[in-house]
Amino acid sequence: MFKEGRPYEHLTINEKQKEEAKATDCSEEKKRAAAESDLFESPFTSSAESIQEMESVLAVTKIFSALLLVFLLLSCFLDFRSHAQLIPETEVRTLQQISAKLNNGYWNVSRTSCSESTDFYQYFAKDILTNVTCDCSYNVSNVCHITHIQLKGLNLTGVLPEEFADLPKLQEIDLSRNYINGTIPTSFTRIPLVFLSLLGNRISGSIPKEIGDIATLEALILEDNQLEGTFPHQLGKLSRLKRFLASANNFTGMLPEAFANLTNLTDFRIDGNVLSGKIPDFIRNWTKLTRLDMQGTSMEGPIPSTISHLKNLTELRVTDLNGPSTRFPDLREMKDMQQLVLRNCLINDLIPEYIGEMTKLKTLDLSFNSLSGVIPGSFEKLPLDYMYLTNNSLSGALPDWILSSRKHLNLAASHSSAGENSISWCLKKGLPCSKKPHYHSLFINCGGGKLKFDGNEYEEDLSRMGPSNFFFSGEKWGYSSTGVFMGKSEANYIATNTSALNSTDPDLYTTARLSPLSLMYYGLCLRKGSYKVRLHFAEIMYTDDQTFSSIGTRIFDVSIQGEKVLKDFNIVEKAEGVGKGITRDFNNVSVDGSTLEIHLYWSGKGTTAIPDRGVYGPLISAITVTPNFDPYTGLSVGAIVGIVAASIVVIVSILAFLRMKAIGLWESLNKTYGQWLGFINYEERIGLSMARCTSQYAWSYPCVASKSGYMAPEYAMRGYLTDKADVYSFGIVALEIVSGKSNTNYRPREEFVYLLDWAYVLQEQGNLLELVDPILREKYSKEEAMKMLNLALLCTNPSPTLRPSMSAVVSMLEGRIPVQVPIVKRASRNEDSRFKAFEKLSQDSRTHISSVSRNSQTQRSISMNDSWLDSSRSLLSNEEIRDHSPSSKLIPDLTDIN
Repeated sequence: MFKEGRPYEHLTINEKQKEEAKATDCSEEKKRAAAESDLFESPFTSSAESIQEMESVLAVTKIFSALLLVFLLLSCFLDFRSHAQLIPETEVRTLQQISAKLNNGYWNVSRTSCSESTDFYQYFAKDILTNVTCDCSYNVSNVCHITHIQLKGLNLTGVLPEEFADLPKLQEIDLSRNYINGTIPTSFTRIPLVFLSLLGNRISGSIPKEIGDIATLEALILEDNQLEGTFPHQLGKLSRLKRFLASANNFTGMLPEAFANLTNLTDFRIDGNVLSGKIPDFIRNWTKLTRLDMQGTSMEGPIPSTISHLKNLTELRVTDLNGPSTRFPDLREMKDMQQLVLRNCLINDLIPEYIGEMTKLKTLDLSFNSLSGVIPGSFEKLPLDYMYLTNNSLSGALPDWILSSRKHLNLAASHSSAGENSISWCLKKGLPCSKKPHYHSLFINCGGGKLKFDGNEYEEDLSRMGPSNFFFSGEKWGYSSTGVFMGKSEANYIATNTSALNSTDPDLYTTARLSPLSLMYYGLCLRKGSYKVRLHFAEIMYTDDQTFSSIGTRIFDVSIQGEKVLKDFNIVEKAEGVGKGITRDFNNVSVDGSTLEIHLYWSGKGTTAIPDRGVYGPLISAITVTPNFDPYTGLSVGAIVGIVAASIVVIVSILAFLRMKAIGLWESLNKTYGQWLGFINYEERIGLSMARCTSQYAWSYPCVASKSGYMAPEYAMRGYLTDKADVYSFGIVALEIVSGKSNTNYRPREEFVYLLDWAYVLQEQGNLLELVDPILREKYSKEEAMKMLNLALLCTNPSPTLRPSMSAVVSMLEGRIPVQVPIVKRASRNEDSRFKAFEKLSQDSRTHISSVSRNSQTQRSISMNDSWLDSSRSLLSNEEIRDHSPSSKLIPDLTDIN
């Protein structure tokens, strides 16, 4: 409570003086108020003159107040103008030049743009924005300098501007995910850059060595471009560098020794570059490193023991090393590890127990090594989200915690088949069939529903389980998917096309199955034998335009039955565009057990951040597997053709041998007349020669008949009998076997009489395979079929001298000499008469043979005094042919046969 008395007693001297001054001012105010009250006393007591004076005073006061207000406003405006934050004219011009070169329509550049928030800043979505930051703290005429430029995800085009170097205070350039090309300007060394990101563009050339002179640089991000060459050793001078991201380019060579000086590195990524040499020991100097990515670099192992110095690592990814097998690296000091990927690193060892002590570990990928032993019991306490032990040689029973785990664990084919019976079937290598194999074909629409295509019904493949999954479709097929997409753990594992497909079979290519690391399809319980595998691909996740979504590159490998058949396969490159369906065929794929393995594998190459993080890895649209054997007989189509052909060769060879030894001729044939060949006609069912005789010691042309369609043309027209007649007949029989048609009964069109005629036409058109028996559909070897068809045409050459010998035919069938492609030139269409003449000749011959048989005693005997010397020599003279041929009237029409 305050004390009673004077109100100032509790104040100090100075405070009392202040209070007294306030009291004096109050008395003065009271006096002025009294004076003013006198001026405003009632008008009833004032004179008219006093009223007029008051009105004049009030008018002047209003005018003065208005002028004062205007003056104050003008002063404020002029003061604001004098303190405005302006960009220098030189930097304004530079920004305008940069904007023009990049076709940037998002900026409205002026000297006051730093004060206008809408001139530089626009936000559209995450990682899609434009922003320019100014620093106006410089006390020189209120000048603002540009310090940071961000143009991200805007699909800007043009060449990377060197004018950035004309902004003297520029510290950041972020042009991530655009469509910019050109090279990195050396002029960037003139500015104090701290952060440079060109991620996801089309920047080419090499890294200028001058970049090593930017002493202020802390982040150099060059991912997903087209840069090439070696890493300049001058980069080792960047002592402040913390982040170096150079993945998905075309860099080559070794890591420079000068990189040992980058002791402030925290993030180092070089995935997908074709580098050489070993992982260097100097990485021990990078003790501040928290992330190290070396996936698919083609570098040699082993991982150096000095990696144990990197105790701050939280993410380690090393994959696909070359070289000999190695032991598990020493990582026991890396207590903060969260992502550990050592995939396909040639590790032949036990899984270390200390991995179970990494209490922060979320992802463990040790797949595709040669790890043995059991899964450590210490793993049970790990906070794992993903664990991949696919394709190893583990043993022992699975721990109960794995069987009951709800985490993403993939151990497919991780255990040896020689292990305990308790090991689950899907963990065993080879996935053996539990019963007798009986399937012989497989059709899968990967990532899509059931559909019919090319006469086959493709099974649906709609499972959306992804990060670690073994899907089993009945007992016929299944697949194993391994991996989680980096930077996008919730990504889809089925891709669906949203734009128009440039394909003749769009239904089959509308969907596809994806995997970030490994996708293994299994054909199960297949019969032993040879198969044809057709893989269908179409890139449906990138675009075909001038945007950053079009510059993504998907690269992966494909192996079938453990043999790599496609390396660094790029769908867009092979299909020559996006949305175009292509196939790759692999013949003679052998299934010796009962399982067919088709493995698609990402080896760390290609882009990983286009159109955004998590778009990479293998992709497949459909799988077609058909047998190279008859499912009902078990014999291959080629084997059937070969067996029949070999049988014919053997029979014809025997006949030829008998002919040369004069065995099988008529017993009563007089040797003085020479050794005559009587095997001329072809038996109707299989076309083999048989002899026909008219009388004892007698042999004449009229008794020589032919099965229509098998007779050699030189004999049909001129009566010449040669050893090449057998070759001609064999060619006809071979043609009939492959085509499944008769030479004389096949009339595909009215203008063609014989199968051989149609074969000539198709051979000239390049469509010879149209002759193959359609009942075979696609289940035959095209190579073997072409071999037989070409051989048949060689054997049926109209000129006997151009036909191969029978011994040469046998060598061709055995593969000892190649089958030459025949050159058969078919004449004009007016040759119809020649083929009709053949038919007429055959009919007349049969008629005459019948009459001669009834009048054999009146036939004229023909004798020959000379021995058989030349098998190409005629047995009858031209005069005798004309005398005895009932079809001599047709000979003029046949003169152009050769």
